[in-house]
Amino acid sequence: MMNEKLKGGLLVFFGGCSFGLLSTIVKSAYGVGYNVGQITGTQTLLGVVILWSIYLLQKQFKPKTIKLKLKEGQTKPTPLWKVILAGSFTGLVGIFYYNSVNYIPASIAIILLMQYLWISIIIEWVWFKKRPHKMQVIAALIVFIGTLFAGGIFNDKLEVLDPKGIFYGFLAAICYSIFLMTSGRVGNEYPVFKKSALMITGSMTLTWIIFPPLFLIDGTFFDGLYKWGLALALLGTVTPPLFFSSGIPRVGVSLGAILSASELPVAVTASHFILKEDVQGLQWLGVALILSAIALTNLKTTSKKNSEVQA
Repeated sequence: MMNEKLKGGLLVFFGGCSFGLLSTIVKSAYGVGYNVGQITGTQTLLGVVILWSIYLLQKQFKPKTIKLKLKEGQTKPTPLWKVILAGSFTGLVGIFYYNSVNYIPASIAIILLMQYLWISIIIEWVWFKKRPHKMQVIAALIVFIGTLFAGGIFNDKLEVLDPKGIFYGFLAAICYSIFLMTSGRVGNEYPVFKKSALMITGSMTLTWIIFPPLFLIDGTFFDGLYKWGLALALLGTVTPPLFFSSGIPRVGVSLGAILSASELPVAVTASHFILKEDVQGLQWLGVALILSAIALTNLKTTSKKNSEVQA
């Protein structure tokens, strides 16, 4: 039993690490001349091909593993268009986040993306009328303080940041918050790879509307762009859903949320060692504060559930 929990924890942890490498890859792709439309367009295209291929193979060779799991009282599955629409927000996350990486250091862009923690609380309060509990408010304040440290405000780095990068970073965080809330509420009865394939289809559709896939006809795709797209698709589209879907049921949602936050330190570490970005001690303190806020929120949820069970 303990061994299964350890395996699940490692899967979730490495799934988060996989996400954390994306900003470094994107920054490197910019360095060789590709733009945000080419990068996001190729990533979503290859993500669609890979995920639908995996699902169809499952359907062919393991049909028992792809049965619908309707909730109690649910008579029919969520319409496919709703799942696709929810997935379109991942396209916006990619576009805004990768744009942010283009203007500011990757180590700062990931910090801005993590603002989804308190943005989600506000959206749930305003839209779903779900008042935040005291621990969520404390965690949001810790995230804010951690962001000040991690953003370099105390080591004179803030003045060199391009406002466009900060703007795109916050837009990415807002879209990520909306995606998390919509994806958690629709299509959960579908097999994980079918839901993921539907969502990335929505992401690709929106991305291609904003950035028409000219790379498919001008030779850019086969001239080397596909390599970057494949790396981003595997690390950002395929591996995390696979690892999370297998690992989170073994460790639980709350612990899974904490472990998946490995994305943050990995992104900052990769930007420091691979991109040679200057990450100072106070910024690492900010990263630690943000991670502690994630742990605080989710551990509170766990303890609350445990007390309810005991009662």
